[in-house]
Amino acid sequence: MSRKTAILAMLADEPNDPFLNYSLAMEYRREGDFDRCLETFGQLISNQPPYVPAFFMAAQVLVDLDRIDAARSFLRDGIEAARAAGDRHAAGEMSEYLATLGELGESRDGDH
Repeated sequence: MSRKTAILAMLADEPNDPFLNYSLAMEYRREGDFDRCLETFGQLISNQPPYVPAFFMAAQVLVDLDRIDAARSFLRDGIEAARAAGDRHAAGEMSEYLATLGELGESRDGDH
């Protein structure tokens, strides 16, 4: 059984489990299905409370797709969400990653 198949089977029992959905998004990323990957991260981000790791990974996918402005927006939102959740480590990681984007050029998509 593939990892994705196992995740989908577990999601059948626990459809709202944030870690399982995050894992599914990572499988989509590994497969190169970036639309489904970003859609799944988006669902995790829209949860209340949002699943903080999804912001960082969505931003990384967007950078890989040369959608820098959208990545910056996800990182800024993620830093806010991490701080609200009291997760200083995640906020710090996203802040550092945002800084590494520096002056990268304008992206093709504007923002998220």
